[in-house]
Amino acid sequence: MRKLALFTAFVVAASPALAISRYNSQAMTCQKARTAIHNEGAVILRYPSKRVAGMTLYDRYIRNSRFCDANQYAEWTRIPTKDNPNCPVLNCQNIDNLDGTFIIPDNSL
Repeated sequence: MRKLALFTAFVVAASPALAISRYNSQAMTCQKARTAIHNEGAVILRYPSKRVAGMTLYDRYIRNSRFCDANQYAEWTRIPTKDNPNCPVLNCQNIDNLDGTFIIPDNSL
């Protein structure tokens, strides 16, 4: 039993699903940010707020809806990058935000 618990702890600690890369979006070009998202499936990007000086915003950006929870879907949003203040990327949104629409978008990066 002790060996099973030790093995389980090792597998969980070594699992790559628990690790997610973090990047500063304004240190990357739009294409680099989109490539990182596409290659890794999901990344966290951080950038300064346009509204509140000194505040840093961050979110998880994804390749497609398979990287979202079951009650979410991939929706287009825009982030600032080094070369583009409106770089199009995807992040997870709640299905409740669809306002009664029965068709869930199948967006992919």
